[in-house]
Amino acid sequence: MDQNNSKNFAEDIGDSHALNLFLSYRVFVATVMLALFFGIRHGPLGTHDPTLFGPGVVAYSVIAIGMLMFNLARPAAPRLLTILSVAIDIVLFTLLMYASGGVPSGVGILIAISVALAAHILSGQAALALAAIASLAVIGEEFMANSLGLLPQTAYVQAGLLGIAYFALVILVLTLSQRARDSEQLVRQRETELVDLARLNDFVIQQLRSGIVVVGPDQVVQIMNEAAWALLGMPPSMRHHPLEAVSPALHQAHARWLEDPQQADLTLGLGPAGERDVHIRFMPLGKKGHNGTLMVLEDVSLMTAQAQQMKLASLGRLTGGIAHEVRNPLGAISHAAQLLQESTELVPDDRHMIEIILQNSQRVNEVIETILKLSRQNLPKPNPLILGPWLRDLAEKLRQTCVLAPHQLRVQVDPENTTVHADAGQLRQIIEVLCDNAVHHFHGGPDALRIQILAGITPESGGPFIDVQDNGPGIPPEQVEQLFEPFFTTRSEGTGLGLYIASQLSEANRIRIQYRPIPTGSCFHLSFPNPNRRELA
Repeated sequence: MDQNNSKNFAEDIGDSHALNLFLSYRVFVATVMLALFFGIRHGPLGTHDPTLFGPGVVAYSVIAIGMLMFNLARPAAPRLLTILSVAIDIVLFTLLMYASGGVPSGVGILIAISVALAAHILSGQAALALAAIASLAVIGEEFMANSLGLLPQTAYVQAGLLGIAYFALVILVLTLSQRARDSEQLVRQRETELVDLARLNDFVIQQLRSGIVVVGPDQVVQIMNEAAWALLGMPPSMRHHPLEAVSPALHQAHARWLEDPQQADLTLGLGPAGERDVHIRFMPLGKKGHNGTLMVLEDVSLMTAQAQQMKLASLGRLTGGIAHEVRNPLGAISHAAQLLQESTELVPDDRHMIEIILQNSQRVNEVIETILKLSRQNLPKPNPLILGPWLRDLAEKLRQTCVLAPHQLRVQVDPENTTVHADAGQLRQIIEVLCDNAVHHFHGGPDALRIQILAGITPESGGPFIDVQDNGPGIPPEQVEQLFEPFFTTRSEGTGLGLYIASQLSEANRIRIQYRPIPTGSCFHLSFPNPNRRELA
């Protein structure tokens, strides 16, 4: 309700200004017509009936000045006064047009200007009604002059064209006025959105765990969140105070960075006694820092503790898995070696023991190679990939690697030019792992396996996706949660690291990998972020 009231008030203010301009224009027209008629005394004005034109111009001048003074002294309803002004203009300008010789005199153009200016203030129906009245007045003046023989010649065609011009001008002004009002409303809406966005940004900044300080070019703190306030030792001065008063140590570090921008990262002791080590990053705002500086503050002790915790957790899971996976093969190797030592000659049983040694050695080697492969992964280098030709080329290589016929591994991409941003080598590893799992977990005949790679655009998010489907037995629901954990496998000869590597590579490339059961088997769904959507940092 408040927004509607403010909108109506703003429209009334705008109409009042427009009305004052319109009334001032009428005074100007009256002054010019008085000067031309009484001062110059030649031209088309009043040539047919000067006795009518002179009093008419004087009357129009008095009315125009009176209405302007009245509106300035006591503003009336803008729309009502506008309709009255245009009605007076139509009547008097029609009489002055007749006194000047009819439509050819050009006085009718003044009616067009008045109607067009009024259309900016009035609604569409009222403006069109005035245009219709003005057209009838002009045509009626020509008809009366012709019927009574008051003019030597009449101009019905010019009168009709002038009436059409009235309507055309009104429609044009109404269209432009509506667009102007829509633009003003959009500006007001954008202003409201900007205010809301500024509040949202301020809220988000306050909720960040990292300290945020924004300093203007005048070295005055403009923004400081609670985390920065705590890291700086809870100074009494915060926003809108000089940085030197907030934190002398931070002010000195900032001054050194301004002299040498290469020192953008440093660790500084802050707080009342400098007892807290804080990592600081300086970033210029605007072109060459003309808009100030953004400072990001991180508690070094907290960062170190978090990194150490993550490292220990990862190392614990990894070493625990390795110990569990290596223990059984080594036990088998040790037992086979003991039996082999007791034998005096290589009988068939001894050969069997050798086979056991070789099999378990190979298994240990696979585990170690997989772990090394995981640890040597480089940071992803995403590039645009058009999935249609890229997936078909990859499918051809997979058919050769997995010994599959063309009908056993199919690719379908819709639309064909679907594009993702990912590291091509790492995305290839992910799909290879999924296809390899489909081959090794299939229990039917070799020719019965069917793998289908589908790709396209997700309707809900607008982001690309890749589905790797197979007609295998599927995964029991109770095992789905463990599916991407390291060393989880349902095969006695498996390492349990394939899907774990696929999940790690997916996370590094900002790809979400999910297992989705389907009626015909299994489906691994890879969803990519929408490249056209800007995400919040």
